[in-house]
Amino acid sequence: MARGYRKLGRTSAQRKALLRDLVTDLIINERIETTEMKAKELKRLADKMVTLGKKGTLAARKDAGAFVRYEVANTETGQNAVQKLFNEIAPRYAERSGGYTRVLKLGPRRGDGAEMAIIEFV
Repeated sequence: MARGYRKLGRTSAQRKALLRDLVTDLIINERIETTEMKAKELKRLADKMVTLGKKGTLAARKDAGAFVRYEVANTETGQNAVQKLFNEIAPRYAERSGGYTRVLKLGPRRGDGAEMAIIEFV
């Protein structure tokens, strides 16, 4: 069995697009419901994004901006997802050294029996 990451039944380009969308949605909504395997993969990437946010350097902001999609997080202020990550989410975890997200298992989905989970920031 290959180590490192789950394929999630997709090609590499599809998988990268899916995980980028999920990370962006998690940053904007701070809590999303998805399958358990997607949530476990998403946890790794979301924690890395928060770590970049905590660094706060220009290079970290560019790295996060290259991965997170450009979506408006707050329509009132016009703040996008990367700005929310650096301005709101990362400062919350300034004293915490890892483990910024949690995965809560929900049970099987009604249609196909896939195990569902909620992933949220702690």
